[in-house]
Amino acid sequence: MNRSVTRRDARAKTTGAALYAADLEMPGALWGVTVRSDCARGRIAGFEFDAGFPWRECTVAGPADIPGDNCVAHITDDQPCLAASEINHWSEPLLLIAHPDRYMAEAARRAVRVRQEPAEPLLDMELSTRVFQEYWREQGDAGHALREAAVVVEGVYRTPAVDQLYLEPQAMVATASPERGVFVRGSMQCPYYVRHALERLFHLPGEKVRVAACETGGGFGGKEDYPSMLACHAALLAWKSGRPVRMIYDRAEDLAATTKRHPSRTLIRSGFDPDGRLLALDIDFLIDGGAYTTLSPVVLSRGLIHSTGPYQCDNARLRGRAVASNHPPYGAFRGFGVPQSCFAIERHMDTAAARLGLRPDELRRRNLFRAGARTATGQLLVPDPKLAALLDRAVQASGYAEKFERYSVPCLGPVRRGIGLSCSFHGTGFTGAGEDRLRSEVVVELAPGGGLRVLVSSVDMGQGAATVLAQMAAEAFGCAAEDVEVPGADTAMVPDSGPTVASRTTSIVGALVERCARELREGPSGLRRATARYEPPPGVRWDEAAFSGDAYGGYSWAVQVAEVRLDTDTGEVRVERITAAVDAGRIVNPELARGQVEGGIVQGAGFALSEETIYRDGRIENAQLANTIIPTAPDAPSIEVIFADPEAPEGPRGLGELPLNGAAPAIVNAITQAAGGPLDSLPASPERILEMLRA
Repeated sequence: MNRSVTRRDARAKTTGAALYAADLEMPGALWGVTVRSDCARGRIAGFEFDAGFPWRECTVAGPADIPGDNCVAHITDDQPCLAASEINHWSEPLLLIAHPDRYMAEAARRAVRVRQEPAEPLLDMELSTRVFQEYWREQGDAGHALREAAVVVEGVYRTPAVDQLYLEPQAMVATASPERGVFVRGSMQCPYYVRHALERLFHLPGEKVRVAACETGGGFGGKEDYPSMLACHAALLAWKSGRPVRMIYDRAEDLAATTKRHPSRTLIRSGFDPDGRLLALDIDFLIDGGAYTTLSPVVLSRGLIHSTGPYQCDNARLRGRAVASNHPPYGAFRGFGVPQSCFAIERHMDTAAARLGLRPDELRRRNLFRAGARTATGQLLVPDPKLAALLDRAVQASGYAEKFERYSVPCLGPVRRGIGLSCSFHGTGFTGAGEDRLRSEVVVELAPGGGLRVLVSSVDMGQGAATVLAQMAAEAFGCAAEDVEVPGADTAMVPDSGPTVASRTTSIVGALVERCARELREGPSGLRRATARYEPPPGVRWDEAAFSGDAYGGYSWAVQVAEVRLDTDTGEVRVERITAAVDAGRIVNPELARGQVEGGIVQGAGFALSEETIYRDGRIENAQLANTIIPTAPDAPSIEVIFADPEAPEGPRGLGELPLNGAAPAIVNAITQAAGGPLDSLPASPERILEMLRA
């Protein structure tokens, strides 16, 4: 283990042999398109079809054509597959049209006029009274501790909606009929989620619904829940037309209609003693869920659990709410909830350090979790997270102490430098009893040639999951990784090993794969197939109603130090260097792991500096790549990655989301040092920086 083997998809992707949904040959297939609303709230009064268009060449499907339940089944069933009467957000799907020619399908979409009766939308989450989910948690007496504190610090922190901007837009192809059932292939992270949604839409048993993931060109959470919507649309058109149907979004539709990271507003009041010891935290975490529930409850839960940061606080009062608005529904995005709340607490800690006259790293060092500490939900941290040592490694490798003092000296010219840090953590897998409810299952078989065949529904969407799972199986069985086959995720062939989300593939699914491989190695002669199901670690307890207990089976930890260059004349920021010290347990493939950290940091830099979905009256204004500004290769800083214990005996923990969580606050903390003033809302754009400098 701890060996970088070549990614098994490298050759196919570099030569163009890899098949994405758009590459699939489907003789006789129709092209499907969606007719959408163009108001944020209202009622559907009817449709007008251009009499000059050849409608006889088209298949048109509406809510009345749905044979089962008109919903996209997930956590709740409040989101319709096609709106029947009420419009709750801009770009809501109303009708589906298919035509043999892609350009004629687009022409057909333009030949439909929706008669709408607009109503006043609710677009400010702070005014919303409709709550999708609410969580409360209190330990100790935060109110009393705040009254007794020597220093009380208050702050308000905001983060915007952000698009995942995966390379490959949403794409599905489908065949469907009452006799044969439904078969959908496409770009997705969670094949069994999609299958469940199709079962509900068509009222079909599971054996008549098959879902297979094609080569998937990135997801970042954006292909967790939305593919269920698109799969339902493609399958419904195929069901009505009796022909295969392709539905492949262009970038503009993908940006306008799909889920985004939840916007957030976090209020924090903290109390410290004169020495900087954290006595109390009072946190109110609010996220905009958009028009329908989607994944808001799990985003809210994770964000709130991580909202205290990796700091010991015996008196904490936490409140979290996900509320409705008339924005398009929000969904999962790498870190789902933690980047929002991590930004808030890490900016707050820098503000508190300034108030207390302490260097930011020193304030954190005095309050970090240590052996025997309990999180805000009451979880006992065993073993020792060794966070102080991780902080020391990042501080020493980056030269933080010397540079902080040097950059604190006032600079006369327009170019200033700053250095900032953040401490972050991330729970591995689903929150609370989520993994126990999933009961993930994997199968490992002996292959005819003497190697292994790993059967899982985990999707390799570019993160290298198939490579890592093959390595883990090979190590446990005693063969070469090249002798392990990991077929694609197809519900007709593989068991439900759970969704490819929540930093769970290597740590949770991989552990099950290892168990099966060892059973095949050590089991009786003639054993050719082994099955393993997830079992919760002994002693783990979670009380959902009380929002307390053991939230995760394990945590990963990170400290990031960012160095920036700020031009005070233009407000432009250049992130020059980031040092990341990471503890995610055993590292299976160092090259892939380093790529996860580097990619997460660059994505976090976009979150910090430029990325924002802009709305006007509920409509997304920047639904083009030209005005959705993300970092590109020239923007990437120099990155040093330090793994704390890459050969840790306890096994791997979640890594995929951890590096994104702390990148934005570390960068913004560096900017605030350079600028000499606070930035508590993202993104830290040139316009926002100049406004702060003028103030």
